[in-house]
Amino acid sequence: MEISSIKSVVDLARTGPVVPPEQAAQRRQVVQAARSINDSGALGRNELVFSVDSATHRPIIRVEDRETHEVILQIPPEYVLRLAQNLNTGGAEKMPPLADM
Repeated sequence: MEISSIKSVVDLARTGPVVPPEQAAQRRQVVQAARSINDSGALGRNELVFSVDSATHRPIIRVEDRETHEVILQIPPEYVLRLAQNLNTGGAEKMPPLADM
């Protein structure tokens, strides 16, 4: 009897969620657009940074200072990501009021 190798649960967890091909293509386009803008110097001392939120798996675009990495603008804002995460986990009642953010 031949037994093929099986990925462990740990290996599967490291690979993250499977992204549909259409969504992966869109993410690549956004990353390429951000690179083009950064290479052009149009943002001066700022740069666009693309990432994916680890909790909600939603794409994030930030405008950051190139030197200090201070976040100037983030889309979607952090409070929206936390709201989405809490809604997914059923913890919306634990959210602080928006005025506190």
